Amino acid sequence: MSGLAKYLLENGCTVSGSDVCDSKYVQKVKKLGATVSIGHSADNVPSDAVVIASTAIRETNPEIIRAKELGLPIYHRSDLLAEISREGKFFIGYSGTHGKTTTSGLSSYVLEKAGLKPSYVVGGIIPELDTNAHCQNGKFFTAELDESDGTIVKYVPNICVINNLEADHLDFYKDGLKSILETFEKFISRMPDNGIVLVNNDCEATKSLHGHKTMTFGLNDGADYVAKNIEHIADYTKFDIYYKGEFLTDLKIILRGQHNIYNSLAVLASLHQAGVDLELIKPHFATFSGMGRRFQKMGEFDGISLYDDYAHHPTEIKAALSSAVSFKDKNIVAVFQPHRYTRLKNLWNDFLTAFDEVDRVVVTDIYAASEDPIDGIDAEKFTEDLAKRLSVPCEHLSGDMKEVAKKLLPTLKRNDLVIGLGAGTINKLGSELIQLNKEVADVAR
Repeated sequence: MSGLAKYLLENGCTVSGSDVCDSKYVQKVKKLGATVSIGHSADNVPSDAVVIASTAIRETNPEIIRAKELGLPIYHRSDLLAEISREGKFFIGYSGTHGKTTTSGLSSYVLEKAGLKPSYVVGGIIPELDTNAHCQNGKFFTAELDESDGTIVKYVPNICVINNLEADHLDFYKDGLKSILETFEKFISRMPDNGIVLVNNDCEATKSLHGHKTMTFGLNDGADYVAKNIEHIADYTKFDIYYKGEFLTDLKIILRGQHNIYNSLAVLASLHQAGVDLELIKPHFATFSGMGRRFQKMGEFDGISLYDDYAHHPTEIKAALSSAVSFKDKNIVAVFQPHRYTRLKNLWNDFLTAFDEVDRVVVTDIYAASEDPIDGIDAEKFTEDLAKRLSVPCEHLSGDMKEVAKKLLPTLKRNDLVIGLGAGTINKLGSELIQLNKEVADVAR
C-alpha cells in the first residue's frame, strides 16, 4: 500500500490514508506529502476521495462504512496496481509462492543501476535504493504480483515469472494447490498472444501450467535457461547461464542460498526475454544485497549477531535458515512469530519440520493479521509439539516484541546468531534487543 501511495504522490496525486501504527513506511509517504492518520476513523475519509483498501481491511472498518455512506468508489489495491500497469510501459511481473519480492526487487534494482529508469512497485524496501516504488520515464514497469487473494488474475503483463507454487493462503484457496493452479491458469490465459511466461522447471506445480508461450528456467538440464558450474565462494556465488543449450553469460551474486540462484536466474531470463542488454545489467547483480527483511542484518553487540527475515511459510523458513547455518561458527537461535491462525493450522506439520538446522527455537505469540483466533491453535501448543520433535531447546515467549526482547536478552551469549522469522511485528525484535542492550550497558557504567 505504501508503494502505491508513493507512486501516486510522484504522479502529482493528493494522497491521504491511515494505518493502525506508525512505521518507516508511514514516515516515507508523509515526507512525500501524504496525510497519514494513525488509527482508523470515519473522520479520516475525504468527501471526494477514491478509496483504495487492502484485503486485510474488513467491511466493518469505520472508513469503509463512511466511504459507502458518501457513495465513494472503493477499489482493492490490486485494481490500482493493474491500472498503473496499463499506462503503456513494457510490464514485467514476478509471482509465485516464494521469491516474488526478491525477484521483483532485484529486477528493479539492476534496471535502475543500469540507467534504464524503470518504474516499479514491489513488496519490500530495496535497501540500496531505499524505496519500494518509483515512477520514471523509462520503457519498463516491474511489479510484484500477489496471489494470496486471487487478485493476480487482474494483471496482464508482457512477461511474467512464476518462481514456484505450493500450498499457502489456505484461508482463501480452499482446495489447496489445486485452487492455486486453477487461478494461475486463468491468469496466464489472459496474457497477450506474444506474452511470455517463465516458469521454474524444477518445481512440479509450475511445470504443470499450460497456456501461452511458456519458457522454463532451472538448475537441471531440460530448461530453456539453466544455471551450471555453480561455485560457492566465501562472500559470493558464481555460475554460468546457458540458454537453449548454448552458453549465454556468467553471473556473480552476493546473495546466499540456492533459492537465490533460482531468483537471480529468473530475473536474468526475464530481462533477456525483454530485450535488455545483459552487459548493462550483469555487473549490478553482484551489488544487490537482498530485499529488506530477507536475511537482513539488523546489527550486533557482544559477539551476538541479529538478523531479520520475512519468512512466514515452512519453505521460506527453511531457505532463510539455510543461509544462517552457512555461518559455521554460530549458534543459530530462531525466533518464530507464527503469522495467521489459518496458516499455522493448515501447515502445522510442515512448520514442525522447518527448524531442523538450528540450535534453539523461540516461538512468540501468533500474529493474527486480520483473523480471529481458532480453538486449539496457539503458540504454546505449537511449541510443545516442536519440543517433542527436536532435540534442541524450544520455548514460548509471550507478549509484544519489547517484552519478548526483555525475556530473550539475558539468555543470549557470544556467537549466537538470532534470526527473527515472520511477517508480523517480529521485524522489531532486532532493534528492541539493541536498545535494551544499550540501556543495560548504560546502567552498568
